[in-house]
Amino acid sequence: MRNKFDEQLALLNREMISMGALCEEAIAVTARAMLDGEEENAIGRVRALENDIDQKERDIESICLKLLLQQQPVASDLRQISAALKMITDMERIGDQALDIAETAVFMGPVDGADAPLLRELARKVISMVTDSVDAFVRHDAEAAGSVAAKDDEADALFTKIKNSIIERISTHSGEGEYALDLLMIAKYYERIGDHATNIAEWVIYSVTGTHKDEITLT
Repeated sequence: MRNKFDEQLALLNREMISMGALCEEAIAVTARAMLDGEEENAIGRVRALENDIDQKERDIESICLKLLLQQQPVASDLRQISAALKMITDMERIGDQALDIAETAVFMGPVDGADAPLLRELARKVISMVTDSVDAFVRHDAEAAGSVAAKDDEADALFTKIKNSIIERISTHSGEGEYALDLLMIAKYYERIGDHATNIAEWVIYSVTGTHKDEITLT
């Protein structure tokens, strides 16, 4: 019985890694399209990835429900499954926001000037946050999950730099108001992706320790 349960948990871990990779690719496509002009059909590509993410969410929900109903897990096993169900909600929202970025970027056009390297750094930061949080789940590594919060502070600082740059741009180039607002929206979407990655990391900590930041405990 335990062997079967371990096999299903291993499948859950593989599916979580796969869903995380889809999220990472969706974010990367938006960055390449916006900053490098490398994705001719960014909206179509991200929409396809977002559909794949939605399917993974359903697949993982099914695995978790089977584990809960058939195996009746307790303690750390139950926390791991419960955390996975919470995490996939945030990963699904990451896919949604990547699509929002792609749709906004198409109408905005290429990013130029001082904003480009900051946006590139912000995109890389949130991709690494998603990677680290999902990897921490698979490794049951609460310390690694905790380090994601530090990266979220860095992502927030980058967003603030971009916002201040945009404010300065508007003050000196009043005709670029629409471009500036689109750029601000995109930066905000990336910052929100970082928040979702932090949520994922907090559920990883819960799965390992039984304690959530809001002091949720499993009895």
